[in-house]
Amino acid sequence: MPDSEKEEIKKLRKKLKHQEQKNTEIRDQMAIQRTIFASERTLMAYLRTAIAVIAGGFAAIKLSSHIYMEVMGILLMPIGLGMAIYSFYRYFQKQKLIKQQQADYTHTSHQHAELHEKETSRYGNID
Repeated sequence: MPDSEKEEIKKLRKKLKHQEQKNTEIRDQMAIQRTIFASERTLMAYLRTAIAVIAGGFAAIKLSSHIYMEVMGILLMPIGLGMAIYSFYRYFQKQKLIKQQQADYTHTSHQHAELHEKETSRYGNID
């Protein structure tokens, strides 16, 4: 294999390695976004369930003449309200954690490139 082909293969491998590092960081950023969206979907599910419980309690009070159904309705409404409050508490707690971890995250591709540049300059290679 001629030296020019070896050199070309070496350059292609270097480009590929650099692109893989970039792709890793892009995947990390996308994972953060997926986590945020999952947290929002969880909040919506909690709220949907809380609204259904409150509506069930309201319907039990208004549509039934039995005392046990009215008691059930009176119990369901605060439970639904508690679920709604808990869902917001949990959502904001998770968002705070995500933001904290996102602030601690550091991109490393530029550091890899800088390290590679220093290593190659030691040998007198300039790519």
